[in-house]
Amino acid sequence: MSARPTTPASPKNFQIKGPQPGMPLYGCEHVQRLFNQDQATTNTSVQHYKAILRNILDLPAMQAQTAKAMDSGAITTSLTPTYLCLQCPSILSEEDLAKHGSRKSHRFYVDSRSGALYCQMCEDIVWDPTLEELRQRKIATGTFTPRRKRKQDEMLAADPIKDDPKYITNNTTLTSCKANGLRGIYNAGATCYQNVVLQTFLHNPILRNFYLSDRHSSSSCDIPYCLSCAMDDMFQDFYAHENTNGYTAANILSGFWISEKKAFENLVTTKEQDAHEFFQFLAEELHERNGDGMRPESGSEHSCNCIIHQTFYGKLQSTTTCQNCSGVTNQVQSFLDLSLPLENLAQKKGKKSGSGSKATSMTLQECLEEEYIKQDKCEYRCNSCNSMQQARRQTSIKMLPNVVSIQLKRFEFKQGRNERAAKIETPVHFPLTLNMLPYTERARNFNTKEYPEWGRAATYDLMSVVVHVGEIDTGHYVSYCRVGDQWFAFNDHKVELASKSEVLGAKAYLLFYIIRSLG
Repeated sequence: MSARPTTPASPKNFQIKGPQPGMPLYGCEHVQRLFNQDQATTNTSVQHYKAILRNILDLPAMQAQTAKAMDSGAITTSLTPTYLCLQCPSILSEEDLAKHGSRKSHRFYVDSRSGALYCQMCEDIVWDPTLEELRQRKIATGTFTPRRKRKQDEMLAADPIKDDPKYITNNTTLTSCKANGLRGIYNAGATCYQNVVLQTFLHNPILRNFYLSDRHSSSSCDIPYCLSCAMDDMFQDFYAHENTNGYTAANILSGFWISEKKAFENLVTTKEQDAHEFFQFLAEELHERNGDGMRPESGSEHSCNCIIHQTFYGKLQSTTTCQNCSGVTNQVQSFLDLSLPLENLAQKKGKKSGSGSKATSMTLQECLEEEYIKQDKCEYRCNSCNSMQQARRQTSIKMLPNVVSIQLKRFEFKQGRNERAAKIETPVHFPLTLNMLPYTERARNFNTKEYPEWGRAATYDLMSVVVHVGEIDTGHYVSYCRVGDQWFAFNDHKVELASKSEVLGAKAYLLFYIIRSLG
């Protein structure tokens, strides 16, 4: 008689957690329908849920946060939750949930940040006793098997391997987002222009250190609807907790809505606004709340020791030389940011190349050279000649700020019979590291090669990029910010990993460079 063939052991049949007083037996009626189909479906669902939890809790966080778009096939790593299908191996973004559900008739997903079960038909997280017990046990013990009670001598016995510092170091992982401020901001109705600027402030280490050290504490400020208090609350919320859910900047919005300043009237509408204007308004308001209370006047050499001046403000020097008597006049004024025109330079480059059309691309260094190295002809009233004279004017940077803020003037108002605003789409290539020394007064008056330390003191690293996408009236703002050596893309409440090539390939509107050494 032939031997009976060996067969694999039958899989364990999972039992639904029994009824408990005051608790539902299932997470929702749809989960009940799933588990009541047959034992095989229950087994598969529970096994797959455990495999998903292992993926989320045991493997690097990036794996569960990486999804492939259903239509384009683009692979994106996001800090906002992705959804792991309970009924197949798919990892989906929030946008693809409905598509996947309609195409596959799959309705249950696991939140990649928490491991909680999401029911598409309920459109909500559901608390199922059976699956929740597995989740809690996995989080608490790292396993799904209940631990047996150990005897006291077993508990007190030393473990030479696990007590080894090297073992502890090699098996310790840092929390993925803790204290990094990686969090999106919800769009409250055409407020993307505010969100991108707020992200640049939140990832500015000088401002972060100021607010996290309670230099302006909302708990001790008596000014109603103070924007600096709103910024303080925002920094605390972004850096005090590991939370990647979107943030609602209600305090920032209310500060503008209630403000009596005429300059803020345009910012309270639901129409698309300019991110550069918002940056200037916010910086001005924070200066007034933290500084001498005086509004900086255009063209003046305003000095203040507030955090905004310490961070963003520098000084320009304009030197005008009379062509008749060679008399020189110097004028110094403070600046918050450097505005670089694109249209004229693009046309100049096009003429030089002989193409007769605009240049197809430019570099940031070319734009800076045009404004802060080259001289312009002008007319001015010379005090020595006591008359109007031809002159040459050159503007250079007298004092560099800790953060150089640059506006590439992509929006131009064209006058004529059909007056209209136009957007300049010419790409401007910008570097990760920028040497600002050539554009300073020092470079104009000295041989900088003899002073290499000046170059090191004027070296800046790219910190944030603001991009305007789309048409001038119906476009959208996104931003890129650097956290350590990693770049992230911020699109309102969505936060995704970004590559350096993606950042450098963006059509920048605003650029923020931070000094490499604050010493």
